[in-house]
Amino acid sequence: MIALLARRLSGLLVTLLIVSLLIFAVMDLLPGDPASIMLGTSASPETLAALHHDLGLDQPLILRYGQWLAGVVSGNLGQSYTYGVPVAGLIVERLAVTLPLALMAVVLSVMIAVPLGVLAASRRGGIFDIIATLFSQISIAVPAFWVALLLIILFSTMLGLMPAGGFPGWSAGVLPALQALVMPAVALAMPQAGVLTRVARSAVLDTMHEDFARTAVAKGLSRSAVLWRHIVPNALIPILTMIGLQFTFLIAGAVLVENVFNLPGLGRLALQALSQRDIIVMQDVVLFFAALVIVMNFIVDLSYLAIDPRMRKAA
Repeated sequence: MIALLARRLSGLLVTLLIVSLLIFAVMDLLPGDPASIMLGTSASPETLAALHHDLGLDQPLILRYGQWLAGVVSGNLGQSYTYGVPVAGLIVERLAVTLPLALMAVVLSVMIAVPLGVLAASRRGGIFDIIATLFSQISIAVPAFWVALLLIILFSTMLGLMPAGGFPGWSAGVLPALQALVMPAVALAMPQAGVLTRVARSAVLDTMHEDFARTAVAKGLSRSAVLWRHIVPNALIPILTMIGLQFTFLIAGAVLVENVFNLPGLGRLALQALSQRDIIVMQDVVLFFAALVIVMNFIVDLSYLAIDPRMRKAA
């Protein structure tokens, strides 16, 4: 087991190294000079050259990559060209909004989708199956930003129950902060719940036809006991995979919803950095997203080994 973990960790580190090199190279190819954007079009060539030197933009690519990577490893993500503050602080500050938002969306998605998918599979062709199919089709077809606009119109404009946007900050209290995240979390969760409902339904249906499930029925166990003790635990692998992918997608894909609700999250920071050609912020934020995806996949792999003894033996 230790050797297996060491192999997986080695693969994770190599993947992170390759991804960091690709991110740095691609960001360097983007059009637009950060120094020109910072100084404006009236800056003299001498002033531009001096700022290039101060920012290290006049150094060879491989040297700049080495310095950036060494900074990332040591926890120094550099200084934002636009805000003039450490990027690490910016990411932590914005993550305090995006991370709770993504967690709320994942929890909501799981609470809706897993019971609905399991019930739909256990009563195939019945009313739950029809409801689950309709729900998944509608929620997948409607984009998250459209759901966000509908929620604002209904609960903010018409009923006046929820704030239409903005984030008061955690210093204003937990309840006001969570209240500001409720509608964005619902908007993010709905499409994911539709996808997860389909995955849960398919996984449970597939597992129902396994030999161990038929054997449990033949032994005289009740229908609910077979479903929840034998079928659902063995159907968890594809469900866990989808939940892991959803979490990383919600962290990285919250850009539109954060903009609709005017939330100062990580996705909005990435969008602002892109428009302002704040390359160091873009590099660090994209690397953070990539590292999150890779680490989540690693955790999902480990969960496979914990759930299924056959996979531990095969590994």
